[in-house]
Amino acid sequence: MTETPPGATKAYRNQDFLDSKDARSLRILSEYLEPASRFDHFNVEDTIVFMGSARTPSREEAEAALAEAKQAGGDVGAAEKQLEMSAYYEAARELAGRLTDWSKGLGENARRFVICTGGGPGIMEAGNRGASEAKGLNVGLTISLPFEESENPWISRELDFHFHYFFMRKFWFTYLAKAVVFFPGGFGTLDELFEILTLVQTQKLRKRMPVVLFGNDFWNKVVNMDALVEAGTISPGDVDLVHRTDSVDDAFDYLVRELTEHSMTEPGAHL
Repeated sequence: MTETPPGATKAYRNQDFLDSKDARSLRILSEYLEPASRFDHFNVEDTIVFMGSARTPSREEAEAALAEAKQAGGDVGAAEKQLEMSAYYEAARELAGRLTDWSKGLGENARRFVICTGGGPGIMEAGNRGASEAKGLNVGLTISLPFEESENPWISRELDFHFHYFFMRKFWFTYLAKAVVFFPGGFGTLDELFEILTLVQTQKLRKRMPVVLFGNDFWNKVVNMDALVEAGTISPGDVDLVHRTDSVDDAFDYLVRELTEHSMTEPGAHL
C-alpha cells in the first residue's frame, strides 16, 4: 500500500476543508447519515415528539424561585407566573412517563413510539425526564445556539444528538414522529407547530400525524384558528388537525387510540 507522502493530508482528515463552504454538503449529509445509523443500531422505529418552551421550570424550581423572591424582595409576580407555568412541566413529565410505560408493554423487538424532544431545558427536559423515570430510552435533538443550548441530563446517552443545521434537526423531528405534543412555547415552538400543520394540510406527510395542543388557556389566545376560518385563509376542516386538551388523561387516551388504530402496524411509514 502506498504511504501518504510526508506533509500531505487525506481529504477526509482535512479539517480546514471540512469546515469550509465547499464541504457544506458533506456536513449536511453527515447530519442525516450519522443519526440514521444510530437510530438503526438501537432499533428506534418511530417517536412521539414533545415540543414546548425551554423556559418552563419544574415545580420544585418554581417553588424555590418564589420563596427566594419573597425573601429577597424580588419580582414575586413573575415568580408566581412561573409557578403557574410549571404545571405544564409536570404534565409533560407525567405524559411522557405514561406513554413510555405503554410503549414498553407492546412486546415488540423494535422500540416503538420513543419519546423525543429538542434536548434542552424546560418542557424538553420534562419529556426526557418522564421517559427516563419510566426506564425507557428517549431521544434528544439538541442544536448549537448562542443561548439555551445546554442539553438536559435525562436524555439517553446513546440517543443524544447535536445539530448545526436547523432544517436537519427538523427533518429528524418529523421523519420518525408518529405524533407530536405541543406545550406552551415561544417562537421555536410556534415555528415547529406550523411547519407540522403545513405538512399535514398539504398532505406532504403520507403517515397520519396526531397533533396535540396541551393547555387551552394558552393556545386559545395564541392560535385562533376560528379567526383564520372566518378570514377564509384556512378551511373549516383544518381546525380538526389538532386536538386541544388540558388533561394528561385525555392526551394519553387520544394518543394511544390514534397510534393503536393508525400506526401500530406501520413502523416503517415515515415521510
